[in-house]
Amino acid sequence: MSAEAHEAPARRKKVAFLDREATSVAEASLQRLLNGIYAFLSNGLAVVGFAIILLLIAVAIFAPWIATHDPNLQNLSMALKPPSAHNWFGTDEYGRDIFSRIVYGSRVTLYIVTLVTITVGPLGLIIGAVSGYYGGLVDMIVMRITDLFLAFPGLILTLTFVAILGPGLEQAVLAIALTGWPAIARLARAETMTIRSSDYIAATRLQGASSLRIIFGSIIPVCLSSVIVRVTLGMASVILTAAGLGFLGLGAQPPTPEWGAMTSAGREYMLDSWWIVTAPGIAIMIVSLAFNLFGDGLRDVLDPKSK
Repeated sequence: MSAEAHEAPARRKKVAFLDREATSVAEASLQRLLNGIYAFLSNGLAVVGFAIILLLIAVAIFAPWIATHDPNLQNLSMALKPPSAHNWFGTDEYGRDIFSRIVYGSRVTLYIVTLVTITVGPLGLIIGAVSGYYGGLVDMIVMRITDLFLAFPGLILTLTFVAILGPGLEQAVLAIALTGWPAIARLARAETMTIRSSDYIAATRLQGASSLRIIFGSIIPVCLSSVIVRVTLGMASVILTAAGLGFLGLGAQPPTPEWGAMTSAGREYMLDSWWIVTAPGIAIMIVSLAFNLFGDGLRDVLDPKSK
């Protein structure tokens, strides 16, 4: 019998073993996913928050079909009309339909949240992981810069950046992103310093992996769950900050239907025409609360320290 014939059964056994091992890993991953989904669905408030977020996304996508009027169409003869069958949330000082402006304002809110999230999350995660992994002088320089940002109240620092960049929606997003990454970097650094001396990191280093490969292949995936939770919980703060900038006239500029700007415009009429301020204010409150509830649910599922 040839050598190939003797080696064939051994190869088949090895392939079968690897297949079983891969199947076990896939089954374990699927089981963890199912357990996480079950744990999330068991949290009623988190499900409510997630449902509101899905509703917000649906409203933003289908805004042209949901809105009953053109959000920027002015009709002075209909100015300051209370809620009615024709104008569900009433009209503002220019006769514009408030319901339609809130519907289109959901697009602005999602635009801000999305841009800030995809900027702050990766930036803070990479900076924190690099700082925590290398330590020493690199960590000292990065953390002192981070401390400089954290030394000022977030809103005050955001207002400073907006004053430098100028008013506008894109400038507001950039200002919020510039003040949001330090908290993520701090969290990622702490996670990295906890795991950088672990056995599997040492084994990866002994196999000849470069520092960048260890950071991006072994450390960042471990830090990802905590960062996702932190970013999700921070979305409510992003919405409130953006609304605050809009209220001060430093965010989205007229006639863009932004909730904070709508609240600011209606404050002059709030005693006689309460609906102008109330409708966008309630929208801000509900969406901010939804992101907080959703973030709490994710923390219970993803954050190992909560178990």
